Amino acid sequence: MALAFDEYGRPFIILKEQDQKTRLRGIEAQKANISAGKAVARILRTSLGPKGMDKILQSPDGDVTITNDGATILEQMDVDNQIAKLMVELSRSQDYEIGDGTTGVVVMAGALLEQAERLLERGIHPIRVAEGYEMASRIAVEHLEHISKKFDFEATNIEPLVQTCMTTLSSKIVNRCKRHLAEISVKAVLSVADLDRKDVNLDMIKVEGKVGGKLEDTELIYGITVDKDMSHPQMPKQIEDAKIAILTCPFEPPKPKTKHKVDIDTVEKFQTLRLQEQKYFDDMVQKCKDVGATLVICQWGFDDEANHLLMHRNLPAVRWVGGVELELIAIATGGRIVPRFQELTPEKLGRAGLVREKSFGTTKDKMLYIEHCANSRAVTIFIRGGNKMMIEETKRSIHDALCVARNLIRNNSIVYGGGSAEISCSIAVEAAADKYPGVEQYAIRAFADALDSVPMALAENSGLQPIETLSAVKSQQIKENNPHYGIDCNDVGTNNMRQQDVFETLIGKQQQILLATQVVKMILKIDDVISPSDY
Repeated sequence: MALAFDEYGRPFIILKEQDQKTRLRGIEAQKANISAGKAVARILRTSLGPKGMDKILQSPDGDVTITNDGATILEQMDVDNQIAKLMVELSRSQDYEIGDGTTGVVVMAGALLEQAERLLERGIHPIRVAEGYEMASRIAVEHLEHISKKFDFEATNIEPLVQTCMTTLSSKIVNRCKRHLAEISVKAVLSVADLDRKDVNLDMIKVEGKVGGKLEDTELIYGITVDKDMSHPQMPKQIEDAKIAILTCPFEPPKPKTKHKVDIDTVEKFQTLRLQEQKYFDDMVQKCKDVGATLVICQWGFDDEANHLLMHRNLPAVRWVGGVELELIAIATGGRIVPRFQELTPEKLGRAGLVREKSFGTTKDKMLYIEHCANSRAVTIFIRGGNKMMIEETKRSIHDALCVARNLIRNNSIVYGGGSAEISCSIAVEAAADKYPGVEQYAIRAFADALDSVPMALAENSGLQPIETLSAVKSQQIKENNPHYGIDCNDVGTNNMRQQDVFETLIGKQQQILLATQVVKMILKIDDVISPSDY
């Protein structure tokens, strides 16, 4: 810390406890910040693209996560540096807004920081660099609009949507059955989508997983699955045309709120009490039968006596169903959640074409499927896989695919993937740089170079020669004036991403460039870091 002296030469304190604080100023601070941002980007760089590597992350309590989803890696990494935390936030905001492209956005920001460092070393002021980046990002976003294609899909022709979801899934562990999973994701999104309002509520899609089976057994259920079974083993395992009473009140005699004690001194009194309880249960079960319910789903438990009575009266029941699941069941079956028995009426019952209990493998695992519902706007994707980590990673991959399908329904413009959009933007930004007088044009050129980092990382991760491959594709794009040429990661034999059917959403790409530029501008504008020193 710099000490300040008064006119008599005595030092005095400006900052509280300044001897215990460390301080970085000016270019030193910027370089430290940039190297922190680059370090985070370097970690994610290897997991970009279809041939990207996965990371194992172990949490403090020993849970292991295997993933190559950028947002998940950064969330679990437990970053300590302030600037690195900005990168984590960046990836998270891309995940919330778009759902896909979380790795690419961090790689992009890292490349912009790297280029900025070179410019700062030349003595260009960070504000001028930030302004140049801002201009360049605007050029790039406009150029993306220019090269994007609109494509039309109907509920009958979902092929374009499936192709785009397959591009997303190709960079995940599940890429061996990406076609199957992409179709499931698209059908799930279309069944809950409101195509007139162009809106999709992803809360209506429940993603469940169970260890066992293989990935190919993953299925889409037009209804709800509940991880529960019938409360009595002898109740019917399959109910057709079920009328469902959804209750949030317990199946047991009411307990007075006050403390009480019952003195029973004769057998007769005990019998009276027992009969009273039994009558109470009888009335409850009768009420459910009277309104025409053929299945009771209860949020609370009920004791053995109630269970026995329900069994006798042929009224199948499920107990201990969670609140979120109850809501989804109510939405799917068109029923109402009933808080008191007195309020049960036939109109409040939900309807489902088929309710069945399904067992898995040799274990005692059972699940309840509620299918062919009155309102099929709630669906479940049920994932199977060899182990827990595989299922967790598949859930994350499916989430990305669902988000991509949702974005396409909102805005059906696409750009071509495989780094082709970045290369095309890079060429456009490079060409526009000469029109700007002043120091900014250096920053605009640097932005063009940074855009090349994504295709470069793609080529590197695919085991190709990065610089040769990139320059070959770039010259091909300029020669033929065709923005569809990208990096051929999967060795298909053609660089044309249109023929390879590699699409990405336009809003996803634009968001990537805008978010990365914003964060980099923010980091460049910091010139003083005051932090408590570690004691």
